[in-house]
Amino acid sequence: MNALRKSEIDLGEMMRAKLSSFVSTLRDNGFVIGLAELRDALGVMSSASAARPSRFRPALRALFCSRHSDWQKFDEIFDAFWAGRGMKSATRMSGAPQKAPDGLQAVASGNRGLGDNQNADHVQRGEGSEETEVGQSKREGASRAEILTRTDFRHLTDPDDLAAAHDLAARLARSMRARLTRRMRARRTGQRLDLRRTIHKSIGHGGTPIELVHRRRKDKPLRLVVLLDTSGSMSLYSAVFLRFIHGVLDAFRESEAFIFHTRLIHVSPALRERDPQRAVERMSLMAEGVGGGTRIGESLGTFNRWHAKRCLHSRSCVMIVSDGYDTGPAEQLGSEMRALSRRCKRIAWLNPMIGWQDYAPEAAGMKAALPYVDLFAPAHNLESLEAIEPYLARI
Repeated sequence: MNALRKSEIDLGEMMRAKLSSFVSTLRDNGFVIGLAELRDALGVMSSASAARPSRFRPALRALFCSRHSDWQKFDEIFDAFWAGRGMKSATRMSGAPQKAPDGLQAVASGNRGLGDNQNADHVQRGEGSEETEVGQSKREGASRAEILTRTDFRHLTDPDDLAAAHDLAARLARSMRARLTRRMRARRTGQRLDLRRTIHKSIGHGGTPIELVHRRRKDKPLRLVVLLDTSGSMSLYSAVFLRFIHGVLDAFRESEAFIFHTRLIHVSPALRERDPQRAVERMSLMAEGVGGGTRIGESLGTFNRWHAKRCLHSRSCVMIVSDGYDTGPAEQLGSEMRALSRRCKRIAWLNPMIGWQDYAPEAAGMKAALPYVDLFAPAHNLESLEAIEPYLARI
């Protein structure tokens, strides 16, 4: 009996060590895997489903794949590691992934560490391995998607590439919501005891605290309010951002969207419209003035007076997407930003020009707004949008 027990313990330790090695291989190939995912994977490996790799493959895939490129690469790496098929080794050929800057560091660091790495992730295949047409098309699709995530929106001229970028932007918004929700759940499952309720429960057991009661954090989800600049200087970026905002409204339980140019327009009802034809008609009625000048301070003033009380609470993040070129007085923009900062928890200003070489925030309006900005980050491609997620997760 003891020998059987010892063999089970040895087998469990061996599986844990192999899982740890597999996670390291995935991380080397660009997968973002945290402690929560690793903990859940250990639970899977300790269950009866760990008898064969084919049985725990779906569970590990669901836990470890958070991006489109992860889903494309996972099966190939899994087969190589657990079955030794198709590859001699699974290694990352390009450099290590760059870490996104923290919120307050992003103001000083500008575009360093975001969107500059042009190398894609590759998996080294063994000699003599056969590649099917389906597998080849999957890798080509993943490679094309990775290239699109790193391409500046103003360089997307092919209609097919634009359509693919629009789809990826909407998908990114949905995946961000899924990951943020998972992290919030992990934070809520703390180990802090509710002493008052624990003592009350112990009365029925003669004062012995048999039933422990843990405190539960009140679920107050992040509310995201997006203000998109649709003036002429932002015309090359507006279309992709509209698809991203559409995905945000679909995925985030609490979110609102506005566009502004010479005036502010509330577009959430139009973007939530399920009938595409009606959505197009409603947006076309709102489009007057799009592509013209920019009055950021005046638009923020309209938001503060008529919408802020309804849209903002203590866990709200206002995301302004603009290049900062304001035709109005800089003093007005600074004053409205000060008022906005008092109403919300964080203000993130995403400026596509930060991704340009040698950019510096020299515009008077941008200088007036910066003292009230918590995150000043680039937004010139999909990769820079994805880098915002860790900042949102900390709010």
